[in-house]
Parts: sequence; C-alpha cells; structure tokens
Amino acid sequence: MAKFRLSAFADEYSPLLDRQLAGLAAFGIDKIELRGVDGRNVSELTASEAREVKRRLDGAGITLSAVGSPLGKIDVGGDIGAHVELTRRVCETANMLGCGRVRGFSFYGTQNKREAVIDALGKMIDACCGAGVLYCHENEKGIYGDTPARCLDLKETFGDKIGVVFDHANYIQCGVKPYEDALPMLIDHIDYLHIKDADADGTVVPAGEGVGRIAETLADVDAKYDGEVILTLEPHLHVFAGLDALEHGEKSKLRGTYATSEEAFAAAVGALRTILDGIRR
Repeated sequence: MAKFRLSAFADEYSPLLDRQLAGLAAFGIDKIELRGVDGRNVSELTASEAREVKRRLDGAGITLSAVGSPLGKIDVGGDIGAHVELTRRVCETANMLGCGRVRGFSFYGTQNKREAVIDALGKMIDACCGAGVLYCHENEKGIYGDTPARCLDLKETFGDKIGVVFDHANYIQCGVKPYEDALPMLIDHIDYLHIKDADADGTVVPAGEGVGRIAETLADVDAKYDGEVILTLEPHLHVFAGLDALEHGEKSKLRGTYATSEEAFAAAVGALRTILDGIRR
C-alpha cells in the first residue's frame, strides 16, 4: 500500500511566496513543487535568494517535493551548451533548497531528431547526476516525451538517471488515454504524479471530472507501490500569473468556472481528497 503525500504548485494559489505558504498551511499540505517565487521562475533565483527562500520555507514547515524548473523547454536545435549551464545552476538551487529532484522536459522541435534529444538530454542529466539531483521528466504536449512510448524510451535509455512524472491531462491533450494506454506501460517507473485531469477535448477540469480515470490510476498505484508516493496538484483551473510562460503554442483550455485562483485551488484539493477517501474506504 502506498503512502500518498500531497504537494502542489502553489504559485497557482498566489504568485507571492508568503501567500503560497499560507495557502498550503490552510489546506494541510506540507510540500511544494516550487516553480513561481514572487513573480519569478525558480530557475532565476540567485544563491542568496535561494537561501532566503529556504529560510522562509523552513519557517513555514514546508519542504520541496521537486524544483519545478523549465529545463528542456527549448527547441532541440537551440543553444544546448547554455541550457546545460542553466541545468547546473538549477541543481545548485535545488541543493540549497534541500531538494533532490528537478522537474524537466525533453525539448520541442524533435520530429525525426531522437539522437539529438538523447545527446542533449544526456548532457543535462549528467549535470544533474554530478550535483546529486534526479532529473524528473514530465510528459508535456509537443515535446519528445509526449507519448508513453517515448517516455518509456527515455527511461530505458537513461535508467535510474531519469525519473518519470505522470501527468494525466497532458496525455489527454496528446490524444493518449492515460489509464488505458500510458499507465500499463509506465506504472513500474513512476517517481511521482501530477494531479491534473481533462475532458476529451483537452479542457482542464478537477481530478475525477475528466476522462483521465485518476481514481483508477491511484488505486493501481496504491496496490503497486509501498512507501511514499507524491501527488502534486497542478490545478490549471484558473488563469494564474505565469501561465502563458509555461505554455508553448496552443494554450490550455480552461472552463472558467472559478472566480479566483484561491477558489480554483480549493476545488482541486477537495477533488483529490475525495478520490483518496474513496480509495481508502
């Protein structure tokens, strides 16, 4: 039986870190996947700023589940050398924050360019390994690893040097059925999950209201894993500061049901906890 532990992209609650920490505390969540910090991406933090963020996190009793970096969100034909250097800086930040995981991606513009992806990603992963940090790959629409088969290819290529982040909504937006198609292929390799659901047309909805079959996924993960399994809420239920910067090309479809980011975040937390309560009955 898994021990599910909640984390969140709290910049979807507020762009301000102090408000993020207060929001997490209000919902009884003691982990964060740190992405937006007072209106800036975590990858932009200086060493002194990272130490100050760590002090604020410690004061609130919050630890990191991962650093939500934008690594790998460039064209594979871009300046890979500069991106490897950014990887090193992000790993330094992760170490200052006491976190051994960095979330990343596998490049845009990759059609018929697998060798270029493997070469570039390998250099970034080597930089992470050198810093004692695990590069955790998220399936994202439009990158090399946007399908379960290519995610598995990356896992089989890099082995224990790469982690697998499972995101239901991202698979749905790529025309993949996450429970039926992706989970059987990847269930042995999941490091943690992003909790984000979507309708068949890709519109993001609270967990359990879409076609992702998140409840069934978590039941299978519960049966498969012993020990802690991180579930990171990534609501995407309301437009929040920094959303445009996260997306490449086609924008996310949002229902627009919630008046504020705080309301949307509360709905996301409630939906996930309802699913977990159902699994534990």
